[in-house]
Amino acid sequence: MDIEKIKQVWTTTDGRIGRHTFWVNGILPLFIILLIVYAIDTILGAGGLLATAAQVAALYPSVCIGIKRFHDRNKSGWWVLITLIPVIGSLWYLIECGILKGTDGDNQYGPDPLRTAATV
Repeated sequence: MDIEKIKQVWTTTDGRIGRHTFWVNGILPLFIILLIVYAIDTILGAGGLLATAAQVAALYPSVCIGIKRFHDRNKSGWWVLITLIPVIGSLWYLIECGILKGTDGDNQYGPDPLRTAATV
């Protein structure tokens, strides 16, 4: 995993990211970090305090990742709020961001991340 790439994916809302980046540089590292924190919380018997702190800390990177993925689908970043709808919102988010292909070519949010990655 490229730390600079993860930093860019986690801390900005500009531009677009493809599905691969969404999973490999976004969701997977966050999941691993949260899993480790949950294990440490359990081992230390912190009563969920560390896990709660980790979830709060993961909120901003999660929103940034989602916004950029919705941008790739040529949708406003406000669509991340769909996750506030119980069950259906999370399913919608998973399908839109994790499964469906992004817009081919450039869109109003930036250049096609697949074409940009291929030329670099």
